[in-house]
Amino acid sequence: MSILYKTMAAALLLGGSAMAMAANDGQMRANELITTDPQYRETWQGVVKKEERLPEWVMNLSGDAEQMNAVQEDGHKYLVGPLCKSQPTCLNERLIVAFSFDKEDAYAMLVEVPAGLPADKSPTRHASYRFLGKPDQGMQDLLMEQLKKDPNWY
Repeated sequence: MSILYKTMAAALLLGGSAMAMAANDGQMRANELITTDPQYRETWQGVVKKEERLPEWVMNLSGDAEQMNAVQEDGHKYLVGPLCKSQPTCLNERLIVAFSFDKEDAYAMLVEVPAGLPADKSPTRHASYRFLGKPDQGMQDLLMEQLKKDPNWY
């Protein structure tokens, strides 16, 4: 019997750690979501189809992305992460994306800073912010907090 218990305990530990990893940081990147999961793609298309004049990299969630994090807002869990058109232009063009764990809702904040801004000028003072997916104030705050985690954002 002890072998059976050890086997069951090992299976539970492995299964539990796999579930924790899936819900934990770094499992996905925003530029992988809509190409790997049709439900993410459908949800994102529902968000961007109502928007006008979005860059193609935003429409397709393509570009340079960092790992996403599991974040909680108002009792709901979201997968949140940044996406840039390209690494060299990240300060000027970036998107902070949030998908609900059930893949039913998606929100984003497009942040644009004029190119050629002198290094001594704060990007926060010159940035324009555009919210996608009609996020409420709590979600807008969550997206803004994610942006503020960037050490180059001041």
